[in-house]
Amino acid sequence: MATFDSPRLLADIGGTYARFALEVSPGQFQHLANLRCADHPDFQATVAAYLATLPAGLGVQHAAVAIANPVEGDQVRMTNYHWQFSIEQTRQRLGLETLVVLNDFTALAMALPRLGPQDVRQVGGGTARKRNVMGLLGSGSGLGMSGLIPAGEGWMALGSEGGHTSFSPRDEREVAILRHAWTQFDHVSFERLLSGPGLELMHRALAAHAGQPVRELSAPEITQHALDGTDPVCVDTLEVFCAMLGTAAANLAVTLGALGGIYIGGTIVPRLGAAFDRSPFRARFEDKGRFSRYVGDIPTFVITAEHATFIGASAVLDAQLRTLSTTPASTLLTQIRRARGDLTPAELRVADHVLAHPRSVLNDPIAEIAKAANVSQPTVIRFCRSLGCEGLSDFKLRLASSLTGTVPITHTQVTTDDSMVELGSKVLGNTASAILQLRSQLNREMSHRATELLLAAHRVDFYAAGHYGVVAQDAQFKFLRFGLPSMAYTDPRLQLLAADVLKAGDVAVVISPSGKRPELLEVVDKARARGAQVIAITASQTPLARKADVALIVDYPEDVTTHLPMVSRILHLLVIDILAVGLAMRGQAAEAGSAVALTGEGVAETGDAAAGVALASPLARLTSHSR
Repeated sequence: MATFDSPRLLADIGGTYARFALEVSPGQFQHLANLRCADHPDFQATVAAYLATLPAGLGVQHAAVAIANPVEGDQVRMTNYHWQFSIEQTRQRLGLETLVVLNDFTALAMALPRLGPQDVRQVGGGTARKRNVMGLLGSGSGLGMSGLIPAGEGWMALGSEGGHTSFSPRDEREVAILRHAWTQFDHVSFERLLSGPGLELMHRALAAHAGQPVRELSAPEITQHALDGTDPVCVDTLEVFCAMLGTAAANLAVTLGALGGIYIGGTIVPRLGAAFDRSPFRARFEDKGRFSRYVGDIPTFVITAEHATFIGASAVLDAQLRTLSTTPASTLLTQIRRARGDLTPAELRVADHVLAHPRSVLNDPIAEIAKAANVSQPTVIRFCRSLGCEGLSDFKLRLASSLTGTVPITHTQVTTDDSMVELGSKVLGNTASAILQLRSQLNREMSHRATELLLAAHRVDFYAAGHYGVVAQDAQFKFLRFGLPSMAYTDPRLQLLAADVLKAGDVAVVISPSGKRPELLEVVDKARARGAQVIAITASQTPLARKADVALIVDYPEDVTTHLPMVSRILHLLVIDILAVGLAMRGQAAEAGSAVALTGEGVAETGDAAAGVALASPLARLTSHSR
């Protein structure tokens, strides 16, 4: 089995314990450790304490942390413990290249497709339908819930806080428990009862309901007394717990339509063993009134795999690393890290300051950012624009989006075992993902300026080389259809000769994914020297992007020395389509406005107004996007 370039750190953080492991190859975990959260002041200190126990020289670069808490951005505040931390600051302080933090039940959900028959135990009947929705719940210090939905060749996990839905009793004992809970909480959720603290609450409530003296027992003690049969109140408590869990599981099943099965994890149920199988859980699960037959066909499983959460966290981390290696940067912070080698020394100081203090940069004025980075204020603006941003405000908007986090754009690798249908699905899926990435990176100001230049141009020439020559030729065809003098040049000698005859009022559109071809850079120099404007369709942080008057950024790396350009070429064609549609619609509006203006001046209304409409109509008909 292939090993990773470096071991990957995996962590499962609960309200009481923090579990750690190193994954040295897929599914192979070493250096497992459990640390008490109470023994460490904060999350970072706990991770550092674990790393200090490892042999020297392991070189951990990537980590995934599953945490018993919703994760909604850079700042994480645990619900069942007092820890809070910044993901980005923690990554930097621990010296990690990648740090993925996700909800623990999202991680556990992502493990479900990777579990074998030996990793689960079925409770009751039902048959799982393949490639169908699966539900997940489990009790520990809280009640976690999640779901897994098939998405293309993979799966999508649902981030859920379903444990906080309102509890509703089903019998007199549960009514008594609810009344007791109301003395402590205004809102009683399933999590208040189906958890470690909930077991203790239910034990006190049932003791009072039975007229028995209340013994202060911990959740593990209640469970052990129940399994031993040495305490009737504990036996009742565990029985009610399992029945309530059946209600919660059935609610989840009908909510999700989980025909792929309901899976039970957490730290309580897997330790009950056969006692859970004999409990009222399954009977309550199937007691769903008119939907009893529906849920009766849905199987329920207890997860018995020891490292299921690690397996899921590893799957998410691996997908993230594949995304970063096969698609352009999905966040601005990642884009900044990758661009460091192309920045000037002054811009590099700005980049380092942003990477070190991303959240403070969101709120700091330009003067404070410049002072902190020891650069001038114009340098800060140049840095922002070098990343394809309109200015500092646009940069901060994109930075905020990066810190908030998004669903990663996915890339699915084709294999020799794929059928033609599977190959087609993966090629289309990868292309669609790249298109969505491009959509998220479109710069409004640059697109507007490019359209304005094209509207005012006397002629537009397109320059490209190699595999991207067809993009220039496609652009020439479209713009000639609009009645705009255009030419496509793909031969280096003709490109230089053509650039020598450009003049003021002309526009040169230079298409280059690398942005480094010397002959195209010379075309830009000649065009600008002749007074022409230059629009570049290229990657960010390239010489071409810096030289052009307007840069339309397409960040999708395809090395033409080792790969045929496929997705990247489609993205460049789409940018041409965007410009063409913009030209058509803006041109239509401008010509319609001219017609109205002519009418207002008293020129022959019928003839000139009709002429204006006639000029606009062909443009509207030439693009299906206007319908």
